[in-house]
Amino acid sequence: MATQTTQSQFYANLKRYYSFYTGGFVAFVIVVGILEQMGVPNKVLGYIFLFATIMLYAGIGFMAKTADVAEYYVAGRRVPAFFNGMATGADWMSAASFIGMAGTLYLSGYDGLAFVLGWTGGFCLVALFLAPYLRKFGQFTIPDFLGARFGGHLPRFIGVLAAVVCSFTYVIAQIYGVGIITSRFTGLEFQVGVFVGLAGILVCSFLGGMKAVTWTQVAQYIILIFAYMIPVVWLAVKDTGIPIPQIVAYTHSLPKITALENEFNDKASPKGSKEESVRAIFRERSAAGAAKLKGLETGGATFLAAEKQKLVDNAAALRAATEPPADPKAIDAAEKAVKAFPADAVAAKAAWTAEKGLGARAAPVMHHAEAFAATGKTQEEVEKNRGIKKKNFLALIACLMIGTAALPHILMRYYTTPSVKEARQSVFWGLFFIFLLYFTAPALGILAKYEVYTHVVGSSFASLPAWVSNWSVVDKTLMNISDINGDGIVQLAEIVIGGDLIVLATPEIAGLPYVISGLVAAGGLAAALSTADGLLLTIANALSHDLYYKMIDPNASTVRRLAVSKGLLLVVALIAAYVTSLKPGNILFLVGAAFSLAASGFFPALVCGVFWRRANWLGAVLGMSAGLGICGYYMWLTYPFFGVNAPLWWDINPISAGTFGIPAGFLGVIIGSLVSPAPSKEIQELVDHVRYPSLEGDIDTAGV
Repeated sequence: MATQTTQSQFYANLKRYYSFYTGGFVAFVIVVGILEQMGVPNKVLGYIFLFATIMLYAGIGFMAKTADVAEYYVAGRRVPAFFNGMATGADWMSAASFIGMAGTLYLSGYDGLAFVLGWTGGFCLVALFLAPYLRKFGQFTIPDFLGARFGGHLPRFIGVLAAVVCSFTYVIAQIYGVGIITSRFTGLEFQVGVFVGLAGILVCSFLGGMKAVTWTQVAQYIILIFAYMIPVVWLAVKDTGIPIPQIVAYTHSLPKITALENEFNDKASPKGSKEESVRAIFRERSAAGAAKLKGLETGGATFLAAEKQKLVDNAAALRAATEPPADPKAIDAAEKAVKAFPADAVAAKAAWTAEKGLGARAAPVMHHAEAFAATGKTQEEVEKNRGIKKKNFLALIACLMIGTAALPHILMRYYTTPSVKEARQSVFWGLFFIFLLYFTAPALGILAKYEVYTHVVGSSFASLPAWVSNWSVVDKTLMNISDINGDGIVQLAEIVIGGDLIVLATPEIAGLPYVISGLVAAGGLAAALSTADGLLLTIANALSHDLYYKMIDPNASTVRRLAVSKGLLLVVALIAAYVTSLKPGNILFLVGAAFSLAASGFFPALVCGVFWRRANWLGAVLGMSAGLGICGYYMWLTYPFFGVNAPLWWDINPISAGTFGIPAGFLGVIIGSLVSPAPSKEIQELVDHVRYPSLEGDIDTAGV
């Protein structure tokens, strides 16, 4: 009874603290808005927003510092379901969800819904198959479960390896998002912004572990959901006066987008003819790039020298021309072409491959609302490409759903609740808090596309909106508009927009005050920091608790264990920041890759470990090794960053490599378990213990 009273009082205090926090944050935004009206420069406001929020998180992290093992690893197992759901939402809604989701839907339309369906559907698997059972088990980490369930150090070690691989891939995406935000709103170089953001990540988790991360994530969720909703609601009001973006997007904006897409593709219409003039130039450049690549392949250095000599001769002829007189602009362009010519065969191959790739921009506009839209020279080719898209759509949904149910930093959240019952409830609350953003992201993608189609396309290059030039400075791959056909008017085919900027640029696109841009940046930073904290803590805990304490030095003192964890946290964070500075891929791919790796490495062993008493040591070792190995191998073969560029297996994209890793994992568990002796009676009794959790009052603290 006393325990219940204490828990109720703790819950009441939390509600009061976070109510004051929310009111204080709203007041802070109003004060910054007043400073903007008083003429304070935007860059100063950006610094205020970013560093004030980081200091706020640092303050929470400092107040939650602890030297208690249970507090550090599982927040003392006393986080109420409501707040654990909110922390799960923040932990889950990473830079990919906050920054990348709406941008992917903007670029991919219907096909981008695979992310929404996969990520939300995955929480059903979490609730049904893993969360309550892992909470009943009551240890600190996922490798803990693997070690106890299957016995021996090897399953635990492979679990540590899988946790590090998938979490490290995921955390790179978060730090990449931090770098984009910091560089845009402070003017720092991307590489510098990465390390500045890293400091913000570490202050949240370094002193207090899971306890500090949990209460910081609750605060971060409040900021990120406000930051996400305000601009999209404003866009809806701006267009129709109705403050419900989900209604406005589908009843007002989407039909108009479809009509404009038809017009862009109609060569007989004024807009369509201008678009076609740009596409024709891209087709010519693509054909020229392909011809040069073929010449380089057969002629080598001789061909390269001959191509450069052509440009030199052309520039000389233009300078010497008298009838008609030399054109200064043409001479300047010709001389630039000579200077920009690739220095060697490797550089030439890269440049001409990119030139050949311009053919993709010569394709007709894909309809936003069309399922599996595809192009091709013949109807047969169109149907083939549509089938490939459909196959990858379903494969991605499966990998994201199963990966959701296997991500160690998410599953660790269910170790922090007071009981199994609250673990189940926190899955519901987590899904609800995630739903608020995911229900809005498709609408934001549509509203942003409508703004670009109606206010950027067709405007003159001399009067482009300020947000275009602002983002062009940050990264040309995020925003680049060039006058390809020289008519001074922007055509859709001339616009390159990276999905990672859509959300961050929405306030500027909507014409909102800069204070809202700062708020969105703070929200994006909160999303990236919250997930990065959870991921880094997962890696550090797996290495310090499972590898160091459980396998190397079981007699280590509490002080030494926590010191090792903090030291590893710092080392892993620095390595991740360095890798991020190399820009190994876009945010959404890196996140998707982490899900495929987690699904392949963990899900078969975890599910079989809970639901199949016969699953044993050899099955777990073979299953995790085969799943993780095949998934990682396929990514290495097919993802361009690694430079192998092998053909795809059955046309499956590398982001969905779990399509091959997951079946391999299940086969490994089943075959390995059947060809070797059954687990001991004690292990089978543990399975029974985990399988049937008590829903009422089960405050199991095993392993604390």
